[in-house]
Amino acid sequence: MKAWKVGGAVRDALLGRASGDTDWVVTGATPEQMVAAGYTPVGRDFPVFLHPTTKEEYALARTERSTAPGYHGFVFHAAPDVTLEEDLQRRDLTINAMAQDDHGALIDPHGGQRDLAARLLRHVSPAFIEDPVRILRVARFAARLGDFSVAPETATLMREMVASGEVDALVAERVWQEVARGLMETHPSRMLDVLHDCGALARLLPEIDADWGAGRATPAPQPLPSTATPTLRLTIDTTARRHAPLPVRFAVLAHRMPLAALHALCERWRIPTDCRELAELLVRERDAVQRSPTLGADALVDLLDRGDAWRRPERFEWLLQACDGIAHATPAAGANAPSQSRLRAALKRAAALDTGAVAQRAAAAGARGPDIGAAVHTARVLAVEDELSDEVND
Repeated sequence: MKAWKVGGAVRDALLGRASGDTDWVVTGATPEQMVAAGYTPVGRDFPVFLHPTTKEEYALARTERSTAPGYHGFVFHAAPDVTLEEDLQRRDLTINAMAQDDHGALIDPHGGQRDLAARLLRHVSPAFIEDPVRILRVARFAARLGDFSVAPETATLMREMVASGEVDALVAERVWQEVARGLMETHPSRMLDVLHDCGALARLLPEIDADWGAGRATPAPQPLPSTATPTLRLTIDTTARRHAPLPVRFAVLAHRMPLAALHALCERWRIPTDCRELAELLVRERDAVQRSPTLGADALVDLLDRGDAWRRPERFEWLLQACDGIAHATPAAGANAPSQSRLRAALKRAAALDTGAVAQRAAAAGARGPDIGAAVHTARVLAVEDELSDEVND
């Protein structure tokens, strides 16, 4: 029984990057031996265990065979006679198919270190085509490693997978999982470039592909530079540079869609509620937010009402972050972009109002139901008017 450090931890160490969790592969062991050694079984589809003290994942070396289209169409075989090299053979990219022994010696049967130096994302074997999730993973790694490109032979396989319909077998959960992770990388536009160039974006996210400037009836024989509008590309990467949360990044990606198209996309891929709601709010209110420097107190309070800013101030702040990212996508645009400071100040002043006391006074004066709500609205407008007056006096 022997353990080997594998995958991302090895890759990131060679790149000099911080890594997250460390994964291990164990050769020469059975599940019973792992349990007897104190490991906790957690694998559902194949034997994976947690180390008794570090809680890192240790998986038994395994091979896999495709039995049907899609992510779940695989049969796994884990046994003591499966070698480390056989386990590495089933991995997606050469840069992820390296291992280290307990002395730090590198095991690299597929040239992963070479491809790291060449800044290439290259598939390990022809079995790459058996798992459509690998298309999304390659795109996600392009977003993480912004100066890496897809090897020509891998790009060819990806286009073939799209043309054969293999990508259509992807399930909603995996599509969103990989897209969300790609959006949270340093260069999210690179993910969309790669998906666009192989034709997968048009199949999976046609609402976005149309705005990414696809327009190709069939995939080109070689990857082409993205024809997405510079503003959209820069906007997505601007939100990444600002370390915006996922809902902001998704909303910015979808902000040009009609609401009907946005709803269809969110239903198809089961987009989480926080991302969906913010994207819808951005589509509806972006123009009003951009006009906020010229709005009066009553219009500002109406905007805050529509954005549910009183009950959900964090989501409203996300809306402003998304609008800021769009407005500052290019230096030229950013120089003339409207500031959201006025709207933020209005929200702060009106939110500090004791609305409970306002409602009590209105009720004491005989107001009921909608009239109490109107009294609260009026009090907020007056508070915002005071804020605007203070700004003028300053």
